[in-house]
Amino acid sequence: MKKIIKMREMVDNQAGTIRRVSASGEMGRRIREMGLVANADIQIQGRAPLKDPVAIKLKDYVLTLRNNEADHILVEVDLPE
Repeated sequence: MKKIIKMREMVDNQAGTIRRVSASGEMGRRIREMGLVANADIQIQGRAPLKDPVAIKLKDYVLTLRNNEADHILVEVDLPE
């Protein structure tokens, strides 16, 4: 079963597909320039000790986002049955 959630709600090693970036303005432009666009496949690599920022694997590189940025990215994930 598939569900759309905010990237911030994903857990370590969970994979998903970006469905929408709702950020606008400078933040939206910066997120999209990093390659976080609709239909991109991502995987959560880990989080800092205080849960912010989050490390994301996108294609063959890893990038980090703050939680306030991850709130603007909606991801389709598989839920365990």
